Amino acid sequence: MSEGTFRICMLPGDGIGPEIMAEADKVLAALGARFGATFVFEEGLLGGAAIDETGSPLPDETLERAKRADAVLLAAIGGPKWDTTHPDKPRPEQGLLGLRKELGLYANLRPVRVFEPLAEASSLKPEAIAGVDMLIVRELTGGLYFGDRARVRDERGLRAYDTCDYTEAEIERIARVAFEEARKRSRRVHSVDKANVLESSRLWREVVHRVHDEEYADVELVDMLVDNAAMQLVRFPKQFDVMVTENMFGDILSDEASMLTGSLGMLASASLGDGAALYEPSHGSAPDIAGQGIANPLAMLLSVELMLRTSFGLTEAADVLAAAIAEVLDEGYRTADIAGEPGTTVVVNTAEMGDLVVERL
Repeated sequence: MSEGTFRICMLPGDGIGPEIMAEADKVLAALGARFGATFVFEEGLLGGAAIDETGSPLPDETLERAKRADAVLLAAIGGPKWDTTHPDKPRPEQGLLGLRKELGLYANLRPVRVFEPLAEASSLKPEAIAGVDMLIVRELTGGLYFGDRARVRDERGLRAYDTCDYTEAEIERIARVAFEEARKRSRRVHSVDKANVLESSRLWREVVHRVHDEEYADVELVDMLVDNAAMQLVRFPKQFDVMVTENMFGDILSDEASMLTGSLGMLASASLGDGAALYEPSHGSAPDIAGQGIANPLAMLLSVELMLRTSFGLTEAADVLAAAIAEVLDEGYRTADIAGEPGTTVVVNTAEMGDLVVERL
């Protein structure tokens, strides 16, 4: 691969996914022209669209494209069309979980930053969220989502179980990711667990402390129970810099934290590990507004910013994109999900928001 050429596996997925992916494509084209980078796109099926087309939420062809890419860019998957409780029927989420597993993506990074012009869009008071800038580091390949599970019938009737399973090695590597990220920021890590009840959480706490004491004593470490963490996120979010936690807790807390920003449409994420990193907005496929052209593409574009910075080392391009997004918001442009009081902002559709960002590039 020649210098300045980057291969991206693009997965539009379901619902609003193709609409916001189109804006990412538009922005990458503009950035490539400005900075002399060549982005080579290969599109693949994932989730519900893949089930409809192939019967599998993760077709072999998509997996191969992802493995040979320098980065994977995913829009959104899922929707009520494919919802099922039948254990043998495919579900869109299986495609994403399988992709993470096959690429060895064990660390999910979700930045939570409040843009000053959007402070009024948050459900919390502006003074409570002003200056919030945190990073949630979520373990991705262990815990309940990947442990043994089954339904069995015995003398008590039908029952089901899911196993929360973690090894020392899995906890060590995610702890190191969190401490390394903290060293780039304010050197403070909150480790979130449920050590007062769960044995897996007691192991988590022991291992995180060992890694800290042996390798990262320069970083402040704070233990916090998950129920308290959920409360503190809405009580005093500015206390957090880096939060590290296991798979299910991280899934729930990162969605809660997203509302500090006023909308899930403003939260990007990166999944890192052994293979090509995967970048995606933290929101879902929003099937209720799919096809209407009103989805907020900014989380998708902020995911592109993360990709440029983290996988490609294109720091200047990432900075320019971040500045363009901030400029558009400063000028009062909004999609419907983050619009202020009538007359205070200019409401634009998905494509118009992408165009405004491109103009400022």
